[in-house]
Amino acid sequence: MPDVTSTPRGTDRFRLAAALACFAVAGVANATVDGLGLTLTATTVAVIGVYALARHAGSVSRRALARTALALWLAFLTTAVGHAAGLETLGTVAPGPAAATVIAVTAVTWATLLAATGTTLFLGLREYGSPAPADDAVLEGETSDYSSP
Repeated sequence: MPDVTSTPRGTDRFRLAAALACFAVAGVANATVDGLGLTLTATTVAVIGVYALARHAGSVSRRALARTALALWLAFLTTAVGHAAGLETLGTVAPGPAAATVIAVTAVTWATLLAATGTTLFLGLREYGSPAPADDAVLEGETSDYSSP
């Protein structure tokens, strides 16, 4: 009997999606209003997002976590280009209400920034906690003909 139970493909994505949603809500809530209560609520939602991201990081392989971190950093850099152009400019160019575009871009920016940072941090912690240092040949997929003790 195998020690590992198989899970259906795609079940680990729910936690990542939940983390992104929490980060987006927290970012928009914290960016739009200066109230202390809303800031505390946004902080609580962000902490829930970190928990969901930590659960996701623990359920995927190192390679998948590294790919996720890279994809999130690329997504963040893409949204940063929108900020360089100006959110109001994007609001006037995009179809629909300008305020909705500004809020959507802000949400995506916060979600990708916090998720990319968290994923990179969890990847670093996983590498730091690994029992043996990484070998360059192993990382590149090469194997040795000699066994080492």
